[in-house]
Amino acid sequence: MSFIFISPPFGNYFPEFFFNKTILCDKEYKIKSIVGSFTINKRSGLLLQIMKTLRYSNEYNGWVNKIGLRNPGIEWAIDKYYKKSDIITSVAIINRADIKQLNDLIPKDMNIEVNVSCPNVKKGDDLYSEIRCFLNSERDWCIVKLPPTINLSDIDKLYADGWRQYHCCNTLPVKEGGLSGKSIKPYTDKLTNYISETYPNTIIISGGGIHDYNDLCSYKEKGANHFSVSTLLFNPIKFIYLLTNL
Repeated sequence: MSFIFISPPFGNYFPEFFFNKTILCDKEYKIKSIVGSFTINKRSGLLLQIMKTLRYSNEYNGWVNKIGLRNPGIEWAIDKYYKKSDIITSVAIINRADIKQLNDLIPKDMNIEVNVSCPNVKKGDDLYSEIRCFLNSERDWCIVKLPPTINLSDIDKLYADGWRQYHCCNTLPVKEGGLSGKSIKPYTDKLTNYISETYPNTIIISGGGIHDYNDLCSYKEKGANHFSVSTLLFNPIKFIYLLTNL
């Protein structure tokens, strides 16, 4: 069985009623949400940043934003989402000090996605080698979300550290912020293909520009096990059409 993951920001608002139901998907595909991303401390101003920066770019043929991880903080997320098995909580690493604090706060059996690749937050340190502390056998899902421009050698290091669940990939940094949509498909193709061929015992979630069943099949052919959608939710009719035609 494959999952269709509803990625942030739409994952935050997707009705739980549809999780694991056959109303929109069949027995081979089920819906899960990824919510977040959440940081150690609250970062206010979400609505203002959405209004100021979320735009469709004809230049890039995709959506661009500079939302910059506006969120109510990890403790709020733990209170709301802990023990909800159909929801995966995305946690954002901004700097090295966040890693220990987040690991101390988050329950060891809480399903998480570790986001080390937000293009709207500057990070001076290489954090890949230090996030292994989040890995443990109590989590069903412990995903690392890869930046589209990650070096393949860094994927090798992540694998050596024990990571087996990969989300390919985050938005692409451009001067206006983070770009999503069809433009990141070549990056997702490259990462999906490399991971699936080099490390066949991994789980790969692929997304970026999935607008119809053919897009989903393209990622599946390159080795994806599961799929993520986000900007497709700007057009709910196309989203429902995709799910009802799987």
